[in-house]
Amino acid sequence: MSSPFTPPPGYLRIKIVQSFEELVSTPLIEGVNALCWPRTLAGDFDEVVARLGTIEEITSLDDDDLRGLMLSEAGRTARDILIEDQRLLREAGLSPTLDCIPGYPRDEESGPVPTDVYSFHADSAPVMADTYLCSYTVASSEGLRNEEALRCADIPETRAELLKQYGGPDDAGFRVFLNEHFFDLHYVAMPAARPFSFGLGNLWRIATDWPGSPVPPCVHRAPATLPGQAPRLLLIS
Repeated sequence: MSSPFTPPPGYLRIKIVQSFEELVSTPLIEGVNALCWPRTLAGDFDEVVARLGTIEEITSLDDDDLRGLMLSEAGRTARDILIEDQRLLREAGLSPTLDCIPGYPRDEESGPVPTDVYSFHADSAPVMADTYLCSYTVASSEGLRNEEALRCADIPETRAELLKQYGGPDDAGFRVFLNEHFFDLHYVAMPAARPFSFGLGNLWRIATDWPGSPVPPCVHRAPATLPGQAPRLLLIS
């Protein structure tokens, strides 16, 4: 169920690393805003999801939940990897969450800029922080190079609609309005853009939007949810 990642030709914002130690220790500098540890994982992660039964909302799984599942040898191999990945992140001082995701809520009320995770967006933090993530089943997150992304709030027509929603001039208060509603974190792909898949099994560390960051945030989105699709298994920290 794994899909090793190869950066698109000319894509200089991604750096490939060869170990977890290199993933957590390599600085995000000089324009590089994403690190990928490509992995081909053994085990049956789909079986782990199937053994959970019907999942109707996003459900976080702890180690005890995983250990309580009756699994085949391939399922147990996958379970051991899920537990080990979380252990590695915890020992690095992080707080990972393993989520089984049948789908995310859709934003249908914010106006001209959807702010759900199906929209290309950047993660943000008030202090220095990165996002770690790994998709194990169904489909992976999708990335968009910054040069091919246009911030929604910078599109003239969209900005005009947001100004109407704000009810005031294009001033410092409007910028606060954009930030408070996360409108300044969402993007659209430019014409001829080439989004890329994060791939299954690969562990990523991507830059967030935080004050003083030396690199732009990594623009990405969740994969579309299809009718009848099994839940997605995602590790995020």
